[in-house]
Amino acid sequence: MMKWFFLALVIVPTLELAILIWAGGAIGFFPTLAIILATGLIGAYLAKKQGLKAVRDIQEAMNNFQAPGNQLLSAAFVLVGGVLLLTPGFISDAIGFSMLFAPTQKIYKPIVYRLIQNKMRNTRVIVR
Repeated sequence: MMKWFFLALVIVPTLELAILIWAGGAIGFFPTLAIILATGLIGAYLAKKQGLKAVRDIQEAMNNFQAPGNQLLSAAFVLVGGVLLLTPGFISDAIGFSMLFAPTQKIYKPIVYRLIQNKMRNTRVIVR
């Protein structure tokens, strides 16, 4: 797991930097900078809006005496998506935008559920 995490910390920023340099050469420095700032501002607005919706969904589930598992996962996606949108780069922006909305969150949910199930299956819990 740490090997993949380390590779992601090296490869993703390198790709982001390469794409930013390419975009700066293709469309110019200031348009590239404007795109980065615009996606950051739009992302912050959307993350706040979707985050508040996620909190309302969690509260509604709790008021109906239901476990808010799915709503908590959606809130986590909104949080991660918002952070990715504030990070400069086109790859992180694309992934961040995709994490903010329910139709595209459906792509990520089975992967996260599978990771959680594998982690729970491979872990012992000792209650004293």
